[in-house]
Amino acid sequence: MKQIGVGFMVGMAVCVCDAAVNYTEPYPFGEATQWAKGSDNSAVGEWWDKSFTNTWQRYEKLAVKWFTSLDRKDAMAFALYTHDHGVLKITGQCFPLLPDEPKMVTLEVMEAGAWKAVETLPVEYPGWSVHFRLEGWDNTTDVPYRLRLGDLSSFEGLIRKDPIDQDEIVVGVLSCNSPRDDEFDTRLASVAALKHHDPDLLFFGGDQNYTHDEATYGWLQFGVQFAEVMKDRPTICITDDHDIGHGNLWGESGAVSAGLSGAADGGYMFPASFVNMVERQQCWNLPDPFDATPVKQGIRVYYTDLNVGGISFAILEDRKFKSAPMNTIPQMGPRPDHINNPVYDRGAVDLPGLSLLGARQMAFLDAWARDWRGAEMKVALSQTAFCGAVHIHGNKNPKRLLADLDCNGWPQTGRNEAVRALRRARATHLCGDQHLAVSVKHGVDAFRDGPYAFTSPAIVNTVYGRWWHPESEQAGGGEPVESPLPWVGDYEDGLGNKITMLAYANPRDRSVRAERGDGYGIVRFRKASGETVFECWPRFADVEKGDSEQYVGWPITFEVAENEGREPIAYLKEVTLPVENAVVELTNDTTGELVYCYRVKGNRFRAPVYEKGSYTLRAGLDRGEKVVISDEIK
Repeated sequence: MKQIGVGFMVGMAVCVCDAAVNYTEPYPFGEATQWAKGSDNSAVGEWWDKSFTNTWQRYEKLAVKWFTSLDRKDAMAFALYTHDHGVLKITGQCFPLLPDEPKMVTLEVMEAGAWKAVETLPVEYPGWSVHFRLEGWDNTTDVPYRLRLGDLSSFEGLIRKDPIDQDEIVVGVLSCNSPRDDEFDTRLASVAALKHHDPDLLFFGGDQNYTHDEATYGWLQFGVQFAEVMKDRPTICITDDHDIGHGNLWGESGAVSAGLSGAADGGYMFPASFVNMVERQQCWNLPDPFDATPVKQGIRVYYTDLNVGGISFAILEDRKFKSAPMNTIPQMGPRPDHINNPVYDRGAVDLPGLSLLGARQMAFLDAWARDWRGAEMKVALSQTAFCGAVHIHGNKNPKRLLADLDCNGWPQTGRNEAVRALRRARATHLCGDQHLAVSVKHGVDAFRDGPYAFTSPAIVNTVYGRWWHPESEQAGGGEPVESPLPWVGDYEDGLGNKITMLAYANPRDRSVRAERGDGYGIVRFRKASGETVFECWPRFADVEKGDSEQYVGWPITFEVAENEGREPIAYLKEVTLPVENAVVELTNDTTGELVYCYRVKGNRFRAPVYEKGSYTLRAGLDRGEKVVISDEIK
């Protein structure tokens, strides 16, 4: 590492190219399969000299038309960043570059009113991205930054100080950015609304684009659309199936898919180098992975955690390690991943050995639950929901579907393990993917014994229609949910998972832009009170005027303690904690299992327990370091 003038250290950037790389290599992903040779055609090779033919896909034509018409002063397209525990990571994204244009990017920061160069790195190919990692970052002040592509182009933004002094931390939650809409200006309303809400963190939960093999074009389209709001605040992007060229993804820890039945045979259809490029473009700016060991084929991982303003976010890859249904479980419908038999045996699809998050991510969640450095509250982020909160699917002729395995409600055992892991940290769950905004409270052994979750609406809801519509058209069971919506309360999804529906935003008329059910979520975390607020906003709501309304059923407000919904059977003896507002960690001595770990208010605590057994309670400033009591509940 070398010390530089602005008071931090230049870290080791992950760069797989150098200044001598062949930036016109026509098949950087290989030619062995149709997926390799046809990947990212508009952004590789001599992209500027391709003639239009009838054999080109629609997105190739649109991409080359855009790239060749671009004012070259805009070649440095956009940037996104995070900073966490003293490490700043910035990704800069370029448009495809011409042979005589610069291929080196300099990161500059503003110091004493002048731009100071920090580091210069080559643009990576394929993908046209550049990546900077700086250690020792001072997160207590706002710092303007600039990415300069030689003298050709530059892009500026602001690295915000960490909002640790704010009580309320605001997160924008978005997913599913369909390209089937009118040009780029259709995102202006969404960007203006986001700037009005002024979130401290942006979370894009996947399907940033649907251009499949033309991934760089789709990523550039998304980035240009949202650049104005991303450039000035930490941004989390995680990849979902469409980002890496799939309709659905069953990652099977990086196996190779033949593309059967929509890749329901499991694994990745496109080459590992293509997948790694997409994840590098979208996810490299995240904090370093918890365990960077690649999966099969050398496909990298990015699951990690990020602290913003005292809120700790676990960032999951819920597709990468998931088992595939084809030739794994009995087929229960017209597709391996669809079930439409109302009397099927639920246990027949929840077989031993099936994976959801995988052992590695479960180990990560256990470590994350115990680590409260700088954290007051915890939140888990993933691509999709831990339930199947949808009844009707489709576009022109929507049909009722009992269960869709392309959600985190399957396999059920893995789902329950994951929900329990979040509950141990009293973590709220945020996700996207489903093209239908819903808020639920999860249940595992009983209704409402798990955490709250919010699935954001699609940014643009044109690709696939979904509706919550119980066949009985009756309210669910349990204690009534106060809502103007009719179908709320306790239900089992088509896989038997327990959920309490709190709100849903069904499309009213998908042929009308303002009635498709698209939009975005805003979530407010209030540290002093432990209060969380889910807000669900229509896409074209004019929030700046202050007279627009959220979707019916929102906002939803709850206390962080409600993410633990189990009823205690007893309490350990009240104890004095070693520090004020300590982290308490309760372990079952018989099983060795973590029962819970969270931060409490004050210095006195009576530990709730939920079943008989021997327990040890530990406590400390940021983790359970000191034993404060051991006891047995008979």
